[in-house]
Amino acid sequence: MRDEVRRIQELLEREAYVAEPEVATAVHLAVALRKPLLVEGPAGVGKTEIAKVLARALDTELIRLQCYEGLDAAAALYEWNYPKQMLRIKLEEHSTRSVEEKEAAIFGEAFLLRRPLLRAITHPDRSPVLLVDEVDRADEEFEAFLLEVLSDFQVTIPEIGTIRATHHPCVILTSNRTRDLSDALRRRCLYLWIDYPSYEKELRVVRSKVDGVGDALAAEITGFLQSLRRLDLAKVPGVAETLDWARALVALHATRLEPDVVRETLGCLLKEESDLRRVAATLDEGGLEALVATPA
Repeated sequence: MRDEVRRIQELLEREAYVAEPEVATAVHLAVALRKPLLVEGPAGVGKTEIAKVLARALDTELIRLQCYEGLDAAAALYEWNYPKQMLRIKLEEHSTRSVEEKEAAIFGEAFLLRRPLLRAITHPDRSPVLLVDEVDRADEEFEAFLLEVLSDFQVTIPEIGTIRATHHPCVILTSNRTRDLSDALRRRCLYLWIDYPSYEKELRVVRSKVDGVGDALAAEITGFLQSLRRLDLAKVPGVAETLDWARALVALHATRLEPDVVRETLGCLLKEESDLRRVAATLDEGGLEALVATPA
């Protein structure tokens, strides 16, 4: 077991994902037990990246279902290609075939539009990674439907019949906790919480993900972000913003954090006007050093 966990951790880190043992353990158990893994945490801390990296590490397809308010079963599972069906009906107008035969022809698999859930269930070659991203943004009705699909990995299409998974997908669900998920869905899943990273982990992420960043700049960027998250901000920047800012500073040929450059690039980190004003005021009051943290 420990060897398998280490292997998963090595696979993730080979894909430049800095993973703690608990992350590797959760991923290993999700694959080994064939159970969905629910990953929760603040926005921008690398929840979605787990699924992307896992698909690359396992050399399989990543199938992504992006959730949103109003998402329904048709958009997630399947729809019929109505324009193609209408064209076929036109071509069949003078056919001598029976109505039943014509209906069977237009409700065949050739006219079926496979959406992410059906694509994952019917994947022909190997187990794909199914990413159900931001499941908390979907409605409770869709959550109940999703739970049914994840329980049996089969769906019934009235015109065709029941379709069962040929290769059991590895399922990763992510949530930013904008609403509470049902107890039923939580019980169905393994659970992983990912928080904002420690100084040491974030520094490793910056060094591994940003080409051309020097050690001194990487340390200052990381310290600055660690300090920002201790402020009372409307939208706390995640690791995604850290990487965006680091790449911007490298593009500007910065080697250290200079006050003018920091002020001019705050838009890479902060996405609310009130946060921009607050951080600018903090810089004015205490100087740049007030926001460059030392490792805890």
